[in-house]
Amino acid sequence: MRLSRRNMLAMSPGAQAETVAFLSRGAAYGAPGAAVERRETHISIVFLVGDRAFKLKRAVAFSYLDFSTVESRRKNCEAELRLGRAMAPVLYHAIHAVTRAADGTLALDGRGNAVDWLVEMRRFDDAALFDRLAAAGRLTPGLMRDLADTVAVFHAVAEPAPRWGTPDAVHAVIVDIVDNLRRAAIFDTAEVTEVAARLAAEFAVQRATIERRNREGKVRRCHGDLHLRNICLLDGRPTLFDPIEFSDAIASIDVLYDLAFLLMDLAHRGYGELATLVFNRYLDASNDSGGLGLMPMHLTMRAAIRAHVTAADGAADAARSYFRLASDLLRSVPPTLVAIGGVSGTGKTMLAQAIAPRIGRAPGARVLRSDVIRKRLHGVAPELRLPQSAYDMPNNLRVYETLSREAATALRAGQAVVADAAFLRESERTSIAAVAREVGVTFVGLWLEAPEAVLVQRLAARHGDASDADAAVLRLQLAQDHGAITWQRIAAADDAAGEARVALMAIGAP
Repeated sequence: MRLSRRNMLAMSPGAQAETVAFLSRGAAYGAPGAAVERRETHISIVFLVGDRAFKLKRAVAFSYLDFSTVESRRKNCEAELRLGRAMAPVLYHAIHAVTRAADGTLALDGRGNAVDWLVEMRRFDDAALFDRLAAAGRLTPGLMRDLADTVAVFHAVAEPAPRWGTPDAVHAVIVDIVDNLRRAAIFDTAEVTEVAARLAAEFAVQRATIERRNREGKVRRCHGDLHLRNICLLDGRPTLFDPIEFSDAIASIDVLYDLAFLLMDLAHRGYGELATLVFNRYLDASNDSGGLGLMPMHLTMRAAIRAHVTAADGAADAARSYFRLASDLLRSVPPTLVAIGGVSGTGKTMLAQAIAPRIGRAPGARVLRSDVIRKRLHGVAPELRLPQSAYDMPNNLRVYETLSREAATALRAGQAVVADAAFLRESERTSIAAVAREVGVTFVGLWLEAPEAVLVQRLAARHGDASDADAAVLRLQLAQDHGAITWQRIAAADDAAGEARVALMAIGAP
């Protein structure tokens, strides 16, 4: 499976010249005189007219796709419509035939034989593309949480594809990536050899996990090209579009490998904090923690693919940047367990989110929040309120046991963990510290404190949060005997940046 444009087998641009000229006029769409704007890539031409976009597949063939015949273009238009509707039903409308009448004239869905095919889509403003939003600094945490939820829902209903998820299939992709890196003349040979060796070593370690994930149904017919430019903000919601329709082999992958493209893209653009946020929200929504050990390999593969593809496009600086990222992503970083405790309103979650991107390997620490775990155990979304009975002692024990178990799983997979919970009882603090000892990693306990008046004010200002705590709950917490607090105390007043610096110093993180 070749992913570089250099592996072109055939291309006949002249074969569609008449069709392109026809589709470039408003009359083709029943709107004589209407302006038609064209957008072109190496595999498609999109015609923008009014509130619609019509996508024509170029008559080309590469080693990884074949659009060279009318029939293949029809099948791929049908596949794109089917896959696109699964993730964005309001965006994908229909497919249309470009037909030739007996007198030789072309029409859309007219009489005569089909000479080409189009996918009709709803048009949207380019400013709604997530790569444009990123460039404009408009990717907010709330928007990225919605995006993570959208991806998780899509993956949950995507069709399992175990045929493509075998270790041999994954190994073939790695071999192909390395071959393409070697072909690109701009990368240092020794550095490519080092990345290849580390990828091979990581694959050997993760082979059993790859096989298990496939058995568990985690290999699905995914998007396959899930980066920021293939996501738009439509009707106020993140919307995935333009999935890979031309290759089951390329798009039938582990769901975490699909997610890894988005995380890598965010990291490469300098949005590591948002990558950490999306990573954690996705895992919270999907409850899929069994593939954490694969993340370094997945992220590296994604960055390496972008490196050789951009090199083939002639973008040498971007290619080298992607290659440096690919190399960095596989470097070994020992995991750490950080626990953040304190009564409600002290800012545990805010601190956890601030420090998680700086702890451990990419895409940052796994943040395990007791409030989110409690909601998941009760089968509701994090922002939905639970009855008081959900906070009784049996439920509390279940939440903390789950938190400890999931922390151990993530740590054993090599991912750092930030445990975000009240830890008001000494036994709870002892138990979470014991997880670190059992796994053999460093443990750091942080205890946040703030004046009661500040805490009450913060709780009153909360909305749309996973915590159900209010002033009454706070008063009960403050009245408890918390036992001996041996964790490092941090004053959590109003200096969030200062609190993060103190916490990172205690952890020994950069």
